[in-house]
Order: sequence, then structure tokens, then C-alpha cells
Amino acid sequence: MSNLQTQDPIISKAIEAEAKRQFEGLELIPSENYVSESVLEAMGSILTNKYSEGFAGHRYYGGNTHIDVIEQEAIDRAKALFGVEHVNVQPYSGSPANFAVYNAVLEPGDPVSGMNLLDGGHLTHGWKVSATAKFFESHPYHVLPNGHTDFEELKRIAKEFKPKLIWCGATAYPRTIEFAQFAEIADSIGAYLVADISHISGLVAAGVHESPVPYVHIVTTTTHKTLRGPRGAMIMVTKKGLEKDPGLASKIDKAIFPGLQGGPHNHTTAAIAVALKEAATPEFKEYAKQIVKNTKTLEQEFSKAGIKMVSGGSDNHLLLLDLSVNGTLGSQLEYAMDVAHMTANKNTIPGEKSSPYYPSGLRLGTPALTTRGFKEADMVHVADWIVRVIHHIEGDALPKEQSERAGFIKAIHTKYDADPFLKKIGEEIKSYTKAFPIPGI
Repeated sequence: MSNLQTQDPIISKAIEAEAKRQFEGLELIPSENYVSESVLEAMGSILTNKYSEGFAGHRYYGGNTHIDVIEQEAIDRAKALFGVEHVNVQPYSGSPANFAVYNAVLEPGDPVSGMNLLDGGHLTHGWKVSATAKFFESHPYHVLPNGHTDFEELKRIAKEFKPKLIWCGATAYPRTIEFAQFAEIADSIGAYLVADISHISGLVAAGVHESPVPYVHIVTTTTHKTLRGPRGAMIMVTKKGLEKDPGLASKIDKAIFPGLQGGPHNHTTAAIAVALKEAATPEFKEYAKQIVKNTKTLEQEFSKAGIKMVSGGSDNHLLLLDLSVNGTLGSQLEYAMDVAHMTANKNTIPGEKSSPYYPSGLRLGTPALTTRGFKEADMVHVADWIVRVIHHIEGDALPKEQSERAGFIKAIHTKYDADPFLKKIGEEIKSYTKAFPIPGI
């Protein structure tokens, strides 16, 4: 940091402060994780200097001999790890990767179907404010009252609207994704089936969650969640996908470049390659198993405390707390936990009665804490801290009048910032985390 400290002390201090925040707190956002020092090293390398439009062996710029080696290695490692026929490692992130899939196999106005955002889906699966709904005709499916996918509804959508592309996968869905049932429906109407496994790709790679590869045509994933890599993405084409359309791999590549992107971020590509090598180790498999064990511990402790969870618990790395019975506490709990050195995110729940800005739920995950070495006994403490905060703020229910909510939340923030109870928990956590290192800090 010496050069940065001298040249740009403002940015340097902000980075140091963020490192301190991460080390002294509990990272519970399920889409966040800690990368290894090797991944950090690749991300901060001189590869960021190189422009590399095109693909390995077919570039529009000279000087890409070594970049080609790196990109091909990332591709080969992904193909081996996930058992797929073709991989594109160039998408800048998950949303561009998903949009590239639309553009590869659809025409504007084509019907599509994905899980409704408020039920746990993703913006890019056809939510109404997303460009994916602007350019394509979206028919979202929902979850049942028990929190599981409503396959009967999806069958009705398939029969009536004949979507040309169906998404399976989600961003706030705590249960196993039943790829075989999705495939049966998609195959019945000849639709492309795309699995967005951004949240569970590390679990899939480790064999902790069933792989979508035998059932779907295309797989998309970010690389920075349970896969524990840099902030990038991949698009993978399966054998089933090539059987449906032998030109599918080429269509995907062309949709990325020149369709949507310019040159790839080579430092990210290298870091993806490093993360994929790590994910192929026995140690990573044990890590993925521990993620689920830690989530199950939280589930058990919340059940004991009478805290309601969407679907009653979890099969994977995340839990979605239903705080509607506590007074729509999603926004309030997120901030109160922040003051108490715990980072989570407010989230809508199925059948949300409030708005996405002031939702009834809170989303929690275990990947980052598991990376730090937390085990079941540690998660009992984590659950206790969360439950204590929930009970402490139960009286701070969201006003029913929407016009009063912004002012209420502002006042709540001021109140929590000075709350000695929350600060005391924060000090407990700060002391506890000293025993759990973070790579690169």
C-alpha cells in the first residue's frame, strides 16, 4: 500500500477502513465472499494493461500470446470442473452474461419465463423494470405458500404462452433447484432451458448441490459468490445445448463479442482461472459442505427462537427471514445489524405486502463466514446475536402510511447509531472475529 498511501491517501484510507470493517464484522450477505491471496494477486496484476478484443487465437490486437494462454486455461478448467462442452469466460458480470444469452437465442419480443423477482428471482430473468422485460415478453412464475417453485403455474405458462426461453435459478431461493422438473416443462414446448447458478455454482462444483448440466442447454454463473473467485461471470453450453443447436456455442460467443462487449478484463480472467483451480481441490469440497452445515445451524437456532423463515429453512447457503410478523423489519434490521458489526441485506419475501425499498425480509448467507473458518459452534453465536437484535428492535415497526416511511427510516438510523445495546453486540463481535483471519488482510 506504500505507493497508494503516498500518491492517493484518500483512496488508501478508504481501502484500509474497508479492510478493518470486513475484519471486525460478520459478512452475512450470501452473494459475497472472500477470495484467496492468489486471486487477489491475479486481480491486481499488470494484465489489466492489455487490450484483447476477440478470443484466444483470434484477436484484433497484437501482443496477446500470454493472454491466450490464460484465457484458454480458464476455459479448460471450467469445462473440466462443470462437465460442459463450451465456456465463455469473458462476461463482465452476471447481468451482462444473462443478457448475452437472450441475444444469442432470441429475437426482440420473444416470450420468456423466469422466477418472479419478489419470489426470489433475479432482475435479469424478466423483471418488469429490467431491460430483459423491455425487449422480451416476460411471463414470470412464482413460488407456492411453502416457498417452493410453483411448477403447476409454470406448466400453465408454458402451455399458454410458449416461452422460447425458461430460466431456472434464483437470487433469494433457499431450496434445492429441481432441474429435472424444469427440463420436463421446457422440453415439452421446445424452449431453451437456462440455469443461472450464480449463487450455487460453488456448491455445484463441489457436488453439494445437483448439477444442472444434464438437464439444461445453457448455464450462466457469476464467479464471486460460492465459487469464491473475482467479480466476473461465465456462460457455459452443455452437450444437450449443442444437440438442440449445433451452432449454440458460436452464437453465445458472438453475443458477447462483438454483440455486447469490447475487450475482456484480462486480470479478471486470470483470477477466474485461479479460483477454478482452487475449486477443483478436496479442500474446496469440504468448504462447500461446511457452508451448508453452517446454514443448517442458523436454521435450527432461528427455529428454536421462533424466527420465521421463508420455506421454513434452507438446503443451500442462504436463509430468508420473514419479518412480516415482527412489523416489516427488513430495512430496520439491516441497519441495526450494521451498527452491531453484522452485514446482511433487506429483501422482499414471497407475497410481499410492502415495497422493495422497505421489505419484510432479510437475506442471510454463510459462504463468507465459512471461508473465515466458522463452524457450527460459531454459527450458534451468530444466530444468537441476530436474534437479540431482532427482539431489541421489534417495536420499530414500519409505518403503514407510505408518506411517513422515509422520515421514519432516517430517524431510526439516528436512533440506532447511538444505541448502546447494538454497540455492545458490535464489541462482542469485534472481539470474536479476531480469531478468524481474512485472506489479504
